Amino acid sequence: MCFYKKRQYIVDWGEHGFSVKFCLYRNIRKDAYPDMKALIDALNRDLASEFQAVLMYTVYSARVTGVYRPQLVQFMQAEIPDELGHAQFLADKIAALGGIPTTEPAPVPPANNMKEMLENILAAEKDAIAGYSKRAEEAREAGEIGLSVHLETMIGDETAHYEETKKILVDWH
Repeated sequence: MCFYKKRQYIVDWGEHGFSVKFCLYRNIRKDAYPDMKALIDALNRDLASEFQAVLMYTVYSARVTGVYRPQLVQFMQAEIPDELGHAQFLADKIAALGGIPTTEPAPVPPANNMKEMLENILAAEKDAIAGYSKRAEEAREAGEIGLSVHLETMIGDETAHYEETKKILVDWH
């Protein structure tokens, strides 16, 4: 029986010696977590938020003006690869669990100035931390230990983004 999506070889010791079987299918363990669809739906919401983050950083970095423009553009654009990596991981995991990854981003909140942009980024990162924390627990309950561990790594990434944004906002008027 396979428990992970990756290829796995199983050695079967039968009465005629042993044979190696290749397993392509994964056991979703519906007995342990009967609502895998709820986990997939939640991961799709997370994916929509990662798409939102990519768009937010892209659009906001284009709109930044003023004396701190070079630093803020660099800060925002440096976050885009991380968010894209998170999105790709989530899309791959959703597909591996039998779902269809969303193509719709969550809406980007409007911002009229740089402080609002940074506050929106801060709120999005805070939401991502809370969402991934909950999803890591749900994944663990579903027997998806690898997913849970990877989500915890993503929590670390989002926490770093949150802390950097918060530092930028400390003396912003």
